[in-house]
Amino acid sequence: MTSGVPVGEEVRGRPSRRRGDELERAILDAVWAELADHGYDRLTMDGVAARARTSKPVLYRRWPNRAALVVAALGRNAPDYREPPDTGDLKTDLALFLRGLLHRFDDLPTDAVHGFLVDLMRDPELRGIFRGGLTAQGPVSSLEVMMRRAVDRGEIDPARLTPRVLSLPLDLLRDAFLIGGTVPPDRVVDEILDEVVLPLLRAPSDAR
Repeated sequence: MTSGVPVGEEVRGRPSRRRGDELERAILDAVWAELADHGYDRLTMDGVAARARTSKPVLYRRWPNRAALVVAALGRNAPDYREPPDTGDLKTDLALFLRGLLHRFDDLPTDAVHGFLVDLMRDPELRGIFRGGLTAQGPVSSLEVMMRRAVDRGEIDPARLTPRVLSLPLDLLRDAFLIGGTVPPDRVVDEILDEVVLPLLRAPSDAR
């Protein structure tokens, strides 16, 4: 006769011993579920620990606070920065990549996303961590890879690839995200590319 307790979940009410990637997956799954159920404002380290069947000290050994924990969960759903799109067309590559960034929020309720954005505006620590994750070396490097491929194909002017221009698509998307108060629709990605980014990249640089 079995006890009815799933193998690997609990033994006599105590958390099972999971380590490394398995434990991290369980924790980040719990963060995502807590965000979906309660939003960022009511997400707590206690709630995450209970849902993940672990302890708060385990969480704090990996993440200093709930802001870092939430951004880690968001980052897990980000596109693979090591393999940026390579379709042979810069606009298609950039659109696929930027939409991938947006669609990491697809399985969160609108209220949870909105609550996260409200806290993003009022919490400098959370805003700093989130901005660092969005514009960190990973996504910016991916944009540079795609743009330099376009240079090799003769699509854009290599003189335009300054550090500020490389991060411009992310900067504009982040502003739309924060100012609009919700996740921007795909058409905003097209507007950013068609009206700002691609005209800038394709315009010839001034001769000096």
